[in-house]
Amino acid sequence: MAAMKEMTRRFSAEFAIRPFIERYEEEAMTLLAEWAEDECAHVRRLVSEGTRPRLPWGQRLKGFIEAPDKCLPLLEKLKDDETEYVRRSVANHLNDISKDHPDLTAEVCGRWLEQPTERRLRLVRHALRSNVKAAHLPSLAVLGYDAEHTCVVRSVLDTDRVVYGSGLTFSAEISNASEKAVPFMLDFVIYHRKANGTQAPKVFKWRRGELSAGQTLRISGKHSIRPITTRRYYEGEHRLAVLLNGVETPIGSFELVGVEEVVA
Repeated sequence: MAAMKEMTRRFSAEFAIRPFIERYEEEAMTLLAEWAEDECAHVRRLVSEGTRPRLPWGQRLKGFIEAPDKCLPLLEKLKDDETEYVRRSVANHLNDISKDHPDLTAEVCGRWLEQPTERRLRLVRHALRSNVKAAHLPSLAVLGYDAEHTCVVRSVLDTDRVVYGSGLTFSAEISNASEKAVPFMLDFVIYHRKANGTQAPKVFKWRRGELSAGQTLRISGKHSIRPITTRRYYEGEHRLAVLLNGVETPIGSFELVGVEEVVA
């Protein structure tokens, strides 16, 4: 552990430290609590990054996946670290926790924003990115997105048939029924047809802004459906919906055609 503390000043050690945490958890966590106050930012970052339960390309720490509260005292020490490099790791650690414990992550972030600073807000936004993408309502509430007073009053899908290589055009009218201005986050969801005929959702970012008291706003959108390396398209029915502050409203369905000709 002492050797890794020195190594991390020069290059990454968050992968090497994980077997030691697994085998000697109590001793390792005692040391890491001390390192969280080290003068070197690389050492402080190792405290957060090395204990991430789902570190990409790293050994998963099953004990921390099941009991993430073991790491929260370390993150508490580092949440206001003077270095963005360290705070970014704390955000990524919380995002890892959100994969298995979304409510806990929202609770921690909400507590941290009881005394908001610009640094904490930036950290929380990054920490909650997976929860936001999943339309987790408690997380959206932490970020100020009101699902109670905002609603989609009208939505339109301009066509029910899309030729592969072209795209969709659609619109939505959103309204704020409250007596004060509220922020809004509007996304759209395409339920893509899979090879077995089922549909799988994919969320796309659309627009963020603020609705004045009583305001209704019309927003238009476009989305290309063309060959890309990260997705295989299949002909047949697809569905489109919108997410306003985490609440889903269906727009309609469309048939995708012309895929086989392009692939052939």
